[in-house]
Amino acid sequence: MQLKESGEMYLETIYVLSKKSNYIRSIDVCEEMGYSKPSVSIAMKNLRNAGLVTMDESGYLHLTAEGRKIAETMYERHTLLSDWLIYLGVDPQKAVEDAWRMEHILSAESFHAIKQHVLKNQEQTENGRHA
Repeated sequence: MQLKESGEMYLETIYVLSKKSNYIRSIDVCEEMGYSKPSVSIAMKNLRNAGLVTMDESGYLHLTAEGRKIAETMYERHTLLSDWLIYLGVDPQKAVEDAWRMEHILSAESFHAIKQHVLKNQEQTENGRHA
């Protein structure tokens, strides 16, 4: 399924919130992302219709297996890219902002290459060698 950047961001936000609590409502997503209630409501409806999110009878949001897979991918990309940019000397706040944008446009191939490079450099650093 081809998902737009905004959908990926919503899924990642739900994923991050779920690491803190099992009880996530649309209002929590609104507060975390700084979006309006109507915008989040429409997005949640679209994600439910796509089979990526469910809402239980109490109004709590849950990622489906497919939604979780996408969210975890976006979270891994964001975390690795943020950390890498910070390592390169980018201001942490700017690194996080840039990672948000980069994570959605990189191909799987490019991300894999960056990830392998970062992991190789980390391994060499841990073994006392310089990259």
